[in-house]
Amino acid sequence: MKRPEIVALLAFVDRLDPGRAPQSKAAARERVEQWSILLDHVPATAQHPDGPDRSWDASRVAARHIATTPYPIKPSDIGGPWETYRRDVIGRHWDPAPAVDPDDVTAYRAALLGTRQAVAVGALPPSPQHAIEGRPSPIRAERDAAAARRLAELGSYVPRTVAQQLAEYRPHRAQRERLAAVNLPDPLDVACTWCGADPGRPCQARSIRPGKDPQQRARARRGPHPSRVEDAQAQHARRQEQETAA
Repeated sequence: MKRPEIVALLAFVDRLDPGRAPQSKAAARERVEQWSILLDHVPATAQHPDGPDRSWDASRVAARHIATTPYPIKPSDIGGPWETYRRDVIGRHWDPAPAVDPDDVTAYRAALLGTRQAVAVGALPPSPQHAIEGRPSPIRAERDAAAARRLAELGSYVPRTVAQQLAEYRPHRAQRERLAAVNLPDPLDVACTWCGADPGRPCQARSIRPGKDPQQRARARRGPHPSRVEDAQAQHARRQEQETAA
């Protein structure tokens, strides 16, 4: 915000909370100077991609603070919510390559930062991932399709919200779902050649040596055996090669 915008914002704050307004002109000038420095990067208003209902308005943030807390308003009470708002908007943006020589690191970085700031304040709309190449990303589409297929293979008999609450009590299942969601190798997709655990079953800790004798099985291990992890990685790589070739 520029100095006139800071002055207008503080005047609005003083009208809402006159008991905490500065008692002298010197104190008022000092406050304006301090807020101008600390909120130089924060705009007074910004348009949100989802519409005016979610747009940024520093005066509205100040009014909400005064209405919901007994503490005096500080610059951080404006700057903090702005960073949260900014992260939400920038999180929708995929940084298309700027029309700047990439070998000129300073200019290239400045162009990226300038575009991000323009997106944050609503001067430019966010560029979704497919806008970088002008079409949906085939790599992302393949990854999402593979993740959806693996999650479907795991199956689910409880609502997602319930499954999230049960994750602490079903660590192996929760880990499998996390790996499937991001399409990473899952050791439980393959059998373990060390302890003999079948696909879908956790590895077993053995007290003597590997083998098929169930008497040697003590308890489920916290993690899979290293050989099983390597087998899963190899199978995952083969699967991706087959999908790419298809």
